[in-house]
Amino acid sequence: MKDVNDADRLGRDPAMRWIVGGKAVERQAASSSQMGRFETALLATDANIEALADMNGVWIDRVHDRRPPKMIILDMDSSVSPTHGEQEGAAYNGHFGGTCYHPLFLFNQFGDLERCSLRPGNVHSADGWREVLEPVVERYRERSLRRYFRGDAAFALPDLYEFLEGENYKYVIRLKANKVLQECIVHLLTRPVGRPPNHVRRYYASFSYRAGSWDRKRRVVAKVEWHPGELVPRVGFVVTNLSRPAERVVAFYNHRGTAEQYIKEGKYAIKWTRLSCGKFRNNEVRLQLHALAYNLGNFMRTLALPKEVEHWSLTTLREKLVKIGAKVVRHGRYVTFQLAEVAVPRSLFQQILELINDLRPRPVPA
Repeated sequence: MKDVNDADRLGRDPAMRWIVGGKAVERQAASSSQMGRFETALLATDANIEALADMNGVWIDRVHDRRPPKMIILDMDSSVSPTHGEQEGAAYNGHFGGTCYHPLFLFNQFGDLERCSLRPGNVHSADGWREVLEPVVERYRERSLRRYFRGDAAFALPDLYEFLEGENYKYVIRLKANKVLQECIVHLLTRPVGRPPNHVRRYYASFSYRAGSWDRKRRVVAKVEWHPGELVPRVGFVVTNLSRPAERVVAFYNHRGTAEQYIKEGKYAIKWTRLSCGKFRNNEVRLQLHALAYNLGNFMRTLALPKEVEHWSLTTLREKLVKIGAKVVRHGRYVTFQLAEVAVPRSLFQQILELINDLRPRPVPA
């Protein structure tokens, strides 16, 4: 739900009452005032906020115990959450061009949100990276996995390189261009002789480089693209400790863009930018609750959707499977929800229920 002001309506909703269970089945689920007190009084403590942040990792570990991955790829990125009025912690951010919060997110390659943190709007994009990344790295330390990290130029920090190298992580992080880097690939920056073709020409280079703040030389991979109709090339640099060919390093980094797609899904399907409380601490709670809701939706997509609809976005999943009308028929001992087959056919809905049922732990034979 976008805000607690719709809790009264949801508290009377038959499906929601059965999901809540207990006394809510016969009476009513929590009201708006009860939900508000639950967020701002009970959850808004240091211990509970930390527990909420850790809960995502607990859930993800349970998924990985069921489907052990061979590798883990962590993508870190920041985003914007617009603010309104005199909200605590709100500040103007020149990059986003408005007053906002500046949350930090860490995803894995499956789209699961490993951890997130709400920050004031005027902090650097990489501010607080250690508090978000370290608990996740610690969770995976004892697992037998290949470990990778990707980040944009905001995370081109010597401390981060050294941390990842110490934890045996392979990483690819974008570097901002500078004169020294460009001099290393000057032979690729000269416009090729002859009539340009109608397709993009790409060239790669790999070399050792040491910035003034680095403790040693590291590998840098460059990509130069000449596009039809453009007089100057498009140039990009990444720093990495991968030993792959330069073209494969760049291809691996380019998949980092999926993290931006996950953030968009969180914004539009889960509405996690709806941080409307006046106090910063209460908005921290709300972001963590939205993160849990996002992961529940993503688990549904990755674990309980048949092949023919596994491409559904979280928005499609919400509109076709969750927020859909139904006729409620109540009997003495059970309740029947009668749904139209317009959005989800009977056979597809049955497959989804069977996949959900398969996730239940089986009793151990006596």
